[in-house]
Amino acid sequence: MDDLGVAVVIEDDADVRNLLEGVLSQAGFEVHTAVDGRAGVEVVRSKQANVVTLDIGLPDIDGFEVLRRIRNFSNAYVVMLTGRTEEPDLLSALNAGADDYIAKPFRPRELRARVAAMMRRPRHEITGQKPAPAGWGTAPATAVRAEDAAVLQHNGLELNHRTRTVEVSGEPLTLTRSEFDLLHVLLRGAGAVCTRADLVRAVRGDFYDEDTYISEADERAVEVHIGNLRRKLKEDPVSPRWLQTVRGVGYRLAPSRQDAPQG
Repeated sequence: MDDLGVAVVIEDDADVRNLLEGVLSQAGFEVHTAVDGRAGVEVVRSKQANVVTLDIGLPDIDGFEVLRRIRNFSNAYVVMLTGRTEEPDLLSALNAGADDYIAKPFRPRELRARVAAMMRRPRHEITGQKPAPAGWGTAPATAVRAEDAAVLQHNGLELNHRTRTVEVSGEPLTLTRSEFDLLHVLLRGAGAVCTRADLVRAVRGDFYDEDTYISEADERAVEVHIGNLRRKLKEDPVSPRWLQTVRGVGYRLAPSRQDAPQG
């Protein structure tokens, strides 16, 4: 991992800040630091950061507000560092635009692996715009194996994995990277149950192998993402069109409907 661009560390604790700077420097980043939120925003802006590590508990403004300000001008990867993993904190971080979070104390190897996994994903928000080259088809997922299809369709929803675009009944849908990845996994499953652990691995990437411990915080984060997906899809909680909860296990794709347009 050499010459990966610019990383900015926003952290008021000197020991943690020095550790983060060392880990990211060894990984191949040009690293800049800030000790409070306002300064951090300006460093991210001036250095055009590719990756940001952001502490939630800062001395001036909290990490959630810092993240909101960063998202006004930057699409850098952001991993939030927190000693708190309660659902309201995770919800606030993910809704504000964080790509990942990691609880303190953390292992340097875990942080480095999380950053590497984030950077393998596209650096843009997923929209319904269609930049696909001419000739790319929009055949239903049933035309080829679901795991191989560029375009997956279900109950009026169309997901193009190659262009990372999503439409619902022809209207573009804006998703975060994590929301897109979760929706893609569920569509590929074609109705099979995906456990919360399966979906954690889908979001986290290669760092989470089959034998890796999945924490309750990881599973709660998936629940937050699913909740956001349902809100954006305007799901009917009584009769969902796309995402069904399998109590105590996870989620699966809702059955096909005859009234849903497929083209």
